[in-house]
Amino acid sequence: MKGSYIEYTKIVLRLVGNLDLSSNNLIGPIPEELTFLAGLQGLNLSHNLLSGGIPIGIGDMKSLESLDLSNNRLSGTIPPGISALTYLAHLNLSRNNFTGQIPKGYQMQTLIDPSIYAGNPLLCGDLLRRKCPDAEAPQAPKISQPEDIHEEDKGLFYVVVMLGFATGFWGFFGVLQFKKDWRRAYFNFVDQAIDKAYVAIAVKVAKLKRLRQSRTA
Repeated sequence: MKGSYIEYTKIVLRLVGNLDLSSNNLIGPIPEELTFLAGLQGLNLSHNLLSGGIPIGIGDMKSLESLDLSNNRLSGTIPPGISALTYLAHLNLSRNNFTGQIPKGYQMQTLIDPSIYAGNPLLCGDLLRRKCPDAEAPQAPKISQPEDIHEEDKGLFYVVVMLGFATGFWGFFGVLQFKKDWRRAYFNFVDQAIDKAYVAIAVKVAKLKRLRQSRTA
């Protein structure tokens, strides 16, 4: 059974690159293991009953383009690491209980719709025209990039990358193993995604067949 779970995940992430578990009555905190899915492009956990804060490792999801955590019971400050999501084009943190200042950063400055933070009365920042007690917002940590990787270090580099992928992959499945509601919601999403992919492929094949028949007629 675990083998089929793994294959499902590979198919879904390859086809859509998104994980949509919205409106599934999920409860409890967001698992930190979700942030190990560095290749994920979209994450939608809106309209659930999630509590706690946004995982500190959110900034590790470098490929994330869309993040929707709206309409939950999340609280605490927004992690500064969210500013490290350089591809983030859609963000919705509305209708939660976040507090403190909205993190600043180049990508965060492009998200200028104040409604993405609506329903968080204790949030503050220039976008909300609500002054914060502290003068400075927490900034995303700067990550120094090595200019070059020496030949002798390349082997170690690839080993570290593979270990990181394996840790994230199996860590995510660990969450599914012990959280029944997350597991049910996830595999419902997987089934729907595969059905959509099957329909799309079937329609494409039918169009190609009709095109070929029209050319030979």
